[in-house]
Amino acid sequence: MDRPLPQQVQIGVNINMLDIDQRPDGTLDAPFVFTVSFSPSIAQISIKGKAKISGTSEDTKKILDDHKAQKAPPAQLVQAVSNAAIADAILISRSLNIPPPLPPLPQQQASPQPTKTDTRYTV
Repeated sequence: MDRPLPQQVQIGVNINMLDIDQRPDGTLDAPFVFTVSFSPSIAQISIKGKAKISGTSEDTKKILDDHKAQKAPPAQLVQAVSNAAIADAILISRSLNIPPPLPPLPQQQASPQPTKTDTRYTV
C-alpha cells in the first residue's frame, strides 16, 4: 500500500442466504454470500459458503417449509453464518492491512450521580 488509509472509513456488512436445499441424508444445505464493503472504496471482501443444517426431521421440515413460504431464515442460522464469516473476514482484513469489520463498541454513558436526598430526623 503506497498511501495511507482515509481517516474515516465506513464498513458495511451484508449476509445473503441464497437458498435452502434438502439433502438425501435429511440435512439441509444453505448457501450464503457474506460481503464486507468499505466506503471510501478501499476494499471489498466476499465470502461464499454453505451452512449445513441438521436436527430432527420436524425441525428441518419447518425450516424448509418456512423457506418455501419466503419467510426469513431462522435467527440461529443467520447468527451462526455471521459468526463464522466475520472471523474469516477479520483474518483477511488483517492480511490486507485494512480495518477489520468489527461492530463499534458501545460508548459508556456517564452514570448519573446519585441525587442527594435531604434526610431529616425529628425526635
